[in-house]
Amino acid sequence: MQKRKIIFRDISWLSFNDRVLQEAADETVPLRERIRFLGIFSNNLDEFFRVRVAALKRMVEFGKKSKMHLEHTPDAIIEEIQDIVVEQQKEFERIWNEILRELKKERIYLLNETQLNKAQQAFVLDYFNDEIRNNIIPLMIESIQNFPVLNDKSIYLACKLSKKDKSIPQKFALVSVPTRRLSRFIILPSKNADSHIILLEDIIRFCLPHIFSFFGYDTFSAHIIKVTRDAEIDIDNDISTSLIQKIEKGLKNRKKGKPVRFVFDKAIDPALLTYLVRRLGLLQKDNLIPGGRIHNFVDFMNFPESVFHKKSLRKKPFIHPVLKNVNSVTNVVLKRDVLLHFPYHAFDSVIDLLREAAIDPEVVSIKLTGYRLADRSKIINALTNAVRNGKLVTVVLELRARFDEEANLEWKEELEDAGAKVLLGVPNVKVHAKICLIKKRVNNRTIHYGFVSTGNLNEKTAAVYSDTCLLTCDRNIMADVNRIFNYLEQPKTRIQLLKKCKTLMVSPTGMRKQLLQLINREIKIAKLKKPAAITLKLNSLSDEMLIDKLYEAAKAGVEIKTVIRGIYCLPAESKKNKFPVQAISIVDEYLEHARIMIFHNGGKEKTFISSADWMVRNIDHRVEVACPIFEKNIQQEIKDILQIQLKDNMKARILDNDLSNQYVNPRNTKKIRSQVETYNYLFRKSS
Repeated sequence: MQKRKIIFRDISWLSFNDRVLQEAADETVPLRERIRFLGIFSNNLDEFFRVRVAALKRMVEFGKKSKMHLEHTPDAIIEEIQDIVVEQQKEFERIWNEILRELKKERIYLLNETQLNKAQQAFVLDYFNDEIRNNIIPLMIESIQNFPVLNDKSIYLACKLSKKDKSIPQKFALVSVPTRRLSRFIILPSKNADSHIILLEDIIRFCLPHIFSFFGYDTFSAHIIKVTRDAEIDIDNDISTSLIQKIEKGLKNRKKGKPVRFVFDKAIDPALLTYLVRRLGLLQKDNLIPGGRIHNFVDFMNFPESVFHKKSLRKKPFIHPVLKNVNSVTNVVLKRDVLLHFPYHAFDSVIDLLREAAIDPEVVSIKLTGYRLADRSKIINALTNAVRNGKLVTVVLELRARFDEEANLEWKEELEDAGAKVLLGVPNVKVHAKICLIKKRVNNRTIHYGFVSTGNLNEKTAAVYSDTCLLTCDRNIMADVNRIFNYLEQPKTRIQLLKKCKTLMVSPTGMRKQLLQLINREIKIAKLKKPAAITLKLNSLSDEMLIDKLYEAAKAGVEIKTVIRGIYCLPAESKKNKFPVQAISIVDEYLEHARIMIFHNGGKEKTFISSADWMVRNIDHRVEVACPIFEKNIQQEIKDILQIQLKDNMKARILDNDLSNQYVNPRNTKKIRSQVETYNYLFRKSS
């Protein structure tokens, strides 16, 4: 792959997803987890096509003005994406076939409709009649004038019906597989210690004669197809339409957005494939991707764990040492800062802080931002309880949190029914900051406390996402958090409040300028021949202005170390740099999600946690927060954990210009798996 001054972000993202695929291929990873990584890979790729490839296709329609970096046209990028994805799909199938062999060694068998014994056939037929029949609507597609809109997240069996003696013409049909209403995995009756599983679509395949027999056909074939659609919600600027109505309209439009990818079982009947492509209005350049028998592997993230003899060895989160065996989380936070590291530390402490506030007679109000909340959110439960206890509760819900819009609309209704005040973000700007402000009146004095987090306030994802959350009553931090909420309540008239934030770096008003100033200071110090360094941990680094500044810093002699999970567009290797940029990516059991920045600052280190990646959208088009860490012991803790990650030689990949994803070489040194070492480091403190 050719080198670029700026590595193109979408190609870099595909390289990240390739690292996920590497985890699925790793034989040292438990079998259940390898299957889960295939599901993650599949889900990632679906979202990539719904959003990024869809955007590129819209740019193609826009014409010549939409050139990419170094004269790359959207057409050229789409073509490169197609080539990469086809190769990744081949590797995916190789890994899956290898996993199937490993499953057999554990006496776990994934059976299809042709492999059932008589008892299993009877079970399957009963299950079809009891559970499935009323949940499917077969479509005879040749007799439908307007071809049905295929749902984006659904899979379909494309069926060919024929008669052996050819006495009646063959017909084509579609059956939607009802995976949203029924489990994709059905455990079959089996003898001994064997575990037999059949997929929902294979039960439907087995029962095709019972579905279509009255047409007189006796031969049936069925293959999985799937359409991925443009998921961007086009929000018009009609000021007479409320944001809620726009979102609801956009969600409806998403379901019938333009197809951006069509995946299919490569064994499908060629005539049926040609018919489907024509009726869907697709062309070869529309990412027609052949694959294996199974699609929508996202469901395999929920592959039944009960069939495995070796259960997950994932360690349980533990309570932060200063919060163990205390009567009140609040009392601790009012005395000192506490930094929680998820998923090592328990998320319960955040819930407890809110629950205590909900019933504390001295608490006046609670304000909080919500981006992606858990399905049965304990956060929402605590807030509604606070309303019932007479507190003023304000929740900022970002209705444009992609793929969570519908859920957030439902949370809005529940909160408002309880009596909370719900704010719906800011026009043209997403609210991505994760902040909470609690006001408490003690002896006619107002005390502010709360938290600033790098991750969503979601107890479910906190169990698998690596994030940090600062519980604090620092007056300067809380004063800025208060300014942000005051702005969010009246964004049209109070933008100046964001500019008045003195302690927090806040986008879209001041973060870019402050980051550039911090990097410039390191450059200035390096030019004086003094130690200068920047350590960054981010999900994505693609902002060209910040990349240029980092490149300038590296040339000046600033030591730059980066841990980037996903998109990485900074050329890491250059003979021009006095200190080449060290760049690694860690993909392991937990999703590395925290954003952390350390600037050497002439020996007086400045440490920040942040909700923002270094991308244009985060810095210029979202409300984001970067929070300084003041307590020396917490600064050291963050630094220690980053050093553990930078020494990872088991799950770290080198981010080079060729996107080769080579593992860091242990070189006969002690093997270090950073997520295990981080757990041990924090657990020792807890003990």
